[in-house]
Amino acid sequence: MKISIRHGKYRGAASRILHQLEHYGLEWDGEVLWQSQRHEAYRDALAWLQQHRQSYYCTCPRRRIQQIGGFYDGYCRERQRGPENAALRLRQHAPVFAFDDRLRGRVEADRRLAQEDFIIHRRDGLFAYNLAVVVDDHFQGITEVVRGADLIEPTVRQIALCQQFGWPVPDWLHLPLALNHDGHKLSKQNHAPALPDGDARPLLVAALRFLGQPVSGGWQDLTQDKLLSDAVAQWNIALMPQENALKPDA
Repeated sequence: MKISIRHGKYRGAASRILHQLEHYGLEWDGEVLWQSQRHEAYRDALAWLQQHRQSYYCTCPRRRIQQIGGFYDGYCRERQRGPENAALRLRQHAPVFAFDDRLRGRVEADRRLAQEDFIIHRRDGLFAYNLAVVVDDHFQGITEVVRGADLIEPTVRQIALCQQFGWPVPDWLHLPLALNHDGHKLSKQNHAPALPDGDARPLLVAALRFLGQPVSGGWQDLTQDKLLSDAVAQWNIALMPQENALKPDA
């Protein structure tokens, strides 16, 4: 497991994530990659796309895109806009309309989303999520991406971007989401409480059961390390559910 962390508006979130991973025995390989320190790599990627005529500047306001149905129509594609007050969009050469998910099988994308020339650098100067994760995954040599089902939609965009760079495309597995009683995913955006710092085993067991994995009836007598090593040895993707569900009880 490798980690790339994006600094966001939630102060202290990154350090809490790393602390909780350590506390629950979930170790990572190599050094943590901080996206705030990767701007030069993102600029180099943008420069390569521009040099190869695979991107273009766009000055269309969000209001216009909403008025035409929410998907960009390529209005600025051949209009030779300059960088002033403009976003940078990927010039889609070979849209990806479906991909194979290790859990869900063949996943079909909304064709309008798949064909869209999406933003890779925002007009406010921020690097877009799709660009950052593709550049970082390639840099770290990621071959398998395991993440929540809420990120299924942008996968075809990330595959298309990989292919336009000429980079290997990783395999994908999108996990079911744990939901609160309002049907929203558990996340800091939805004010989900942080994981406790006490005995990690009950929550690890709840998470394993949520993912359909076998757990020994005598897990209370196991150390945390033994519980995790048994979970790895018994892991069975065929038992994993695809549907989102209410959060597991510890």
